[in-house]
Amino acid sequence: MTANRREQKVGFTRRGETESVGRQSGRRILEIMATPADDLSQADYSHMKKVIGDARRHLAQRPWGDVTRTRWRWSLMNWGHDPLVRRGGGDSGLG
Repeated sequence: MTANRREQKVGFTRRGETESVGRQSGRRILEIMATPADDLSQADYSHMKKVIGDARRHLAQRPWGDVTRTRWRWSLMNWGHDPLVRRGGGDSGLG
């Protein structure tokens, strides 16, 4: 099973939908990132704030040991965050 297929198998999927909430949110995050800052709406800022909170909560639940092939990592990747990739700068706490 490829990593992409694994990512599609994790997370919460609403009744009647085929894609997890995290993957839907990840797509929205990409749209927000492509939007000039002056054009962002209050809803965009609210979504970003929610995602940061969700990611921080999820990161705090990190399992012991190697997380390379875990549902925990794949779920975070659905939200657009790979916990194995070190990011510099910023104070989001998601590095």
